[in-house]
Amino acid sequence: MPSILGEDFTVKFWGVRGLIPTPTSNTRRYGGNTACVEMYVAGQSLIFDGGTGLRILGKNWQELHKNLEAHLFFTNSQSNRIQGFPFFAPAFMAENCFHIYGNAASNGASIKQCLCDQMLQPHFPYPLQVMQSDLQFYNLTPGKEIELKDVTVQTALINKAQRSIGYRINWNKYSVAYVTDLHQTIDAEDKERILHIIKDVDLLIANATYTPPTANNHECAEFLWEIPVQLSHTANVKRLVISHHHPDDHDEFLDHIQEQVKSAFHNTILASEGMTLAVNK
Repeated sequence: MPSILGEDFTVKFWGVRGLIPTPTSNTRRYGGNTACVEMYVAGQSLIFDGGTGLRILGKNWQELHKNLEAHLFFTNSQSNRIQGFPFFAPAFMAENCFHIYGNAASNGASIKQCLCDQMLQPHFPYPLQVMQSDLQFYNLTPGKEIELKDVTVQTALINKAQRSIGYRINWNKYSVAYVTDLHQTIDAEDKERILHIIKDVDLLIANATYTPPTANNHECAEFLWEIPVQLSHTANVKRLVISHHHPDDHDEFLDHIQEQVKSAFHNTILASEGMTLAVNK
């Protein structure tokens, strides 16, 4: 097992920013790396998304000085979900093994093809084939379940436009949902699949937009985080974590938003880099 977080089922956030890395003095507390979440459950490490936070996770794992095996799940193949993969140092070590899962992109490309393409010249100096670890790729069909010993990973297509997958991780009587491509408006078909995968979970990790995408201010920002709050109420979610913060949203503004969201759903927290949560407590 590559990481010991101290509990049977824990979640650690290595990257919580959306769209693009934002390493500024105003984002130090919440963090500027793009999406990467590690779940340590029943002796196994599961990684969700490979944004620039994956590089930091990889550096941490190298300090363990042991052979590594882990499962890496991608929600989609957009740049902010895969851009850390070329810098994931453990993938260059021959003694390691990584199982990589992803849905076909909107152009039909597999997750392996998408990861390969971003490592071709002129984008990156070394091709994926330079990685010496055992990389095993799995093409996911939304709705499929993956059995990892005592852990079950459910999948669902939660955003048709982006071909994005949501995940539900079940172990023992505990569950976590990772659903990070919620749109400002959700059609009935997508909503049904989302509610199915998040129903009664102990922890829901979701995205929310705080900044109107066509404006340079925070007017009406509260209306843009209502979607995950409404879904949490409807699905009887026990705890909500909002991640994928907009690059323009600085620490003080996120503090303000956290207070606003907690007034609507009390057991809510905004994700920050390095934050670790115990699910089975």
